[in-house]
Amino acid sequence: MTHTAYIGIGSNLGDPVGQIQQALAELEQLPQSQLVQTSSLYGSKPMGPQDQPDYVNAVAKLETELSPLDLLDALQQLEQDHQRIRERRWGPRTLDLDIVLFDQQSIQLPRLTVPHVGMHQRNFVLYPLAEISPELSLPDGTSLQQLLDNCPLAELTKLNL
Repeated sequence: MTHTAYIGIGSNLGDPVGQIQQALAELEQLPQSQLVQTSSLYGSKPMGPQDQPDYVNAVAKLETELSPLDLLDALQQLEQDHQRIRERRWGPRTLDLDIVLFDQQSIQLPRLTVPHVGMHQRNFVLYPLAEISPELSLPDGTSLQQLLDNCPLAELTKLNL
């Protein structure tokens, strides 16, 4: 069975634009998966500690036959391949890959929560997501537009590369 997954992508270390471009190429190579669409790249301020570089973010749409946990494992392996080190919560990172949505499923597992926790407050997820799937709704029926109405663009900027 084929699933639709939206992947949030972020980086603020080691050439963030290059990290994301490489990650997108690697997402195209995931087993039993096809990269369908990607958003533009966006620049954003760090969500957590401000003593770190600004982020580059994007969202990718995948069609996959992988289960949610198998997809999570594959994404975490890509993070490891990019030498991601988890030193502190919301700290700097070479690559962050998050499953934002997986079909219309609500998933509550020790390792995975979907829709992604806090996505409704993250302009760096919502605006790129709206760029590629503006008519999207969450599993609880909340429209993406409703979320955007309550999440200002603020300092999020589309990067012209």
